Amino acid sequence: MFTKTELKENHRNNETHDASVSLSHLKKMAPIDIDFNDLTYTVPSGRKGTKVILKGICGQFKSGELSVILGPSGSGKSTLLNILAGYKSTGNVTGHISIDGQTQFKKMSCYIMQEDHLQPWLTVQEAMQFAVDLKLGNVSQTAKLTAIDEILNILRLRHARNTTTEGLSGGEKKRLSIALELVNNPPIIFLDEPTTGLDEISAAQCIELLKFLARLGRTVICSLHTPSASIFAKFDHVYVIAAGQCLYRSTVHNLVPFVCQVGIECPKHYNPADFAIEISAGEYGSEWINRMINAVDIQFPIVAVSRSTSFEFQLEKNVSKISWLEQFVVLSRRMLLQLFRNKNYLYLKISLHVFLGLVIGGLFLNMGNDGSKTLFNFGFCFACLIVFLYIPMLPILMNFPMEVKLIKREYFNMWYDLSAYYCAFTVVNIPGQVLLATIYLSMVYVITNQPLEFFRCAMFFGTCFVCAFIAESMALAIASTLNIVNGTFVGPAISVPLMLVSVQGMGEMEALPIYRKLIMYLSYIRYGLECLITALYGYNREKLDCPSTEIFCMFGGPRQVLRLMKMEHVIFWVDFTVLIIILIFLKILTYYLLRQRLKPNKMFQTLHLVGDLIKSHFNFNN
Repeated sequence: MFTKTELKENHRNNETHDASVSLSHLKKMAPIDIDFNDLTYTVPSGRKGTKVILKGICGQFKSGELSVILGPSGSGKSTLLNILAGYKSTGNVTGHISIDGQTQFKKMSCYIMQEDHLQPWLTVQEAMQFAVDLKLGNVSQTAKLTAIDEILNILRLRHARNTTTEGLSGGEKKRLSIALELVNNPPIIFLDEPTTGLDEISAAQCIELLKFLARLGRTVICSLHTPSASIFAKFDHVYVIAAGQCLYRSTVHNLVPFVCQVGIECPKHYNPADFAIEISAGEYGSEWINRMINAVDIQFPIVAVSRSTSFEFQLEKNVSKISWLEQFVVLSRRMLLQLFRNKNYLYLKISLHVFLGLVIGGLFLNMGNDGSKTLFNFGFCFACLIVFLYIPMLPILMNFPMEVKLIKREYFNMWYDLSAYYCAFTVVNIPGQVLLATIYLSMVYVITNQPLEFFRCAMFFGTCFVCAFIAESMALAIASTLNIVNGTFVGPAISVPLMLVSVQGMGEMEALPIYRKLIMYLSYIRYGLECLITALYGYNREKLDCPSTEIFCMFGGPRQVLRLMKMEHVIFWVDFTVLIIILIFLKILTYYLLRQRLKPNKMFQTLHLVGDLIKSHFNFNN
């Protein structure tokens, strides 16, 4: 008789075995082994100067094996995984990493991070379809659909193919993250804490699937925190780290005998993984750690495996990347689909613009053609610019930092070029921004009784559109660099000085000093304000109507308004051109900052190191 657990295990194995019968996409891979020697990693650490995370460790991960990196928190296991995957961009790394003698293997690997960053409004089938469209070039649609079916079958996601990713369970999200990276058949798979947030059954299923993928010839390496005994037994190779040094590197079955040989006996019915972590955490004394470090090189020496390196070049030939234009089209379709799926958010933004249109329109009701309320109409123009400063900015500051994490995963695993993504993101956002701005402007322009002349309407609307895009670009530049908390503070903090300096000199009789003018024209709001005032009162507009109740209508003449605001010599198209230049500059700056966030150069790496040094210094003082 079988127990319930055994029946479940047999069912799981049979299901996996059935999936492999028709497995034509995930073909058996040529063997690829990863070797690393004398690997050292240091980071700045306050007054102490530097902190050594990894201390000259060595090891080897072989193809066809499911390998796990174990160790207590702070031991360096995630750091080792990040360095092997090429994910670490800051700090000082020394040593040698290679596969079969080759030092460049990023194109052959994928990195599945601990957090499952997925497109929330796509179904599983759609997410897989976009993945194959981006990663498989020169492949027929039939072959792509076959690949999707096979991968969903092997990862047991066929039943959820029409479920949106936000509706998946934790285990299904993890399996989908793996499925998306299996599309281009990578021979090396890195996973950081793949069982985090999963229950025991889901975690066991995840590890069983990883083991099956390793049996197909892949090199599968993952880091784990505290695996259960049943999950630990599924691994082929174990690498234990303590304080940046290697305590053990061999099979699961050799762990307990090795520890006993060193002089520590593992209690019966005790999880060997927990026992190894307790030793590495120093619970049995630091002298046992030193004994294991000294014994591991003698007991388990690293034997280099010589293989043919011709496979690498053959692999790079077979990997056909789709063109930039195809990437742009696929990414645009994905963004548009998500935009339309998120209907509640779209309805909320439309409602907000309608609400603001009614409020601001009511505040400045019928002031556009009233000569006695010209100065109040100036307030209307300023209010419009404030609306198109904060409304486009705040959603970006709240949402884009999460998008950056998803971009980082996809870009690191070489789904697409960053320029293709950025251009698609920019183009897709234009219609929505224009539509929302048009809804607001159409309401307030009519309610406030502004001049209904086509060229004036076009100039007014066009200026507001460009100012909205500038605010959006500012927010993207901030969100590309900072997290949500810091970004939502920095964005409004920057916008306040921009508003204050833009209204300098208005109503003053004396000319402004040159330094105040320079500061004033550093604000794009100043150019936008001049454009709006000129659009409404410039170009020889006729005298404004004054109510019969007004005895003296001082600003009934548009020229008097322009003279008071010191805008009588403003040329609309000059200011509008400056706004376009500012917009282009911010777009380029955002792209540069986003690129440095994903792949920092030496200058940004130095800045990161300085920032880490300052943080550690303050933490040390506290």
